[in-house]
Amino acid sequence: MIRDRGNIKWTAMMLSEHVRELRKWVDQDNYTERPELNEWDLQSIQEELELAYKRQCETLIKTWGSGRITQYHGIVEDIDLKRMCIVLKIPFGTEIIRVADIINVQSMD
Repeated sequence: MIRDRGNIKWTAMMLSEHVRELRKWVDQDNYTERPELNEWDLQSIQEELELAYKRQCETLIKTWGSGRITQYHGIVEDIDLKRMCIVLKIPFGTEIIRVADIINVQSMD
């Protein structure tokens, strides 16, 4: 016979400060440092973006922001040099990605 009374008892005693600190602690565990990109990496990213834009092929773009790495999969629709961003056509619309946040680009063709 499993008695779960202990968990029920202690859960009710959690203060909002405890919950906030626990969430902060979990966020710290999931934090990823920004990868250091050298000149060769930046050159490679630029070449892959230009190639993906000219070919209009499927592209996987990885970005870093707020301690997390995010992946976008779509077709590079436009490279806006004035705003320093990329317009990526994804299945549910378009996504605008800042060039400064990009850490990796791969053409899927």
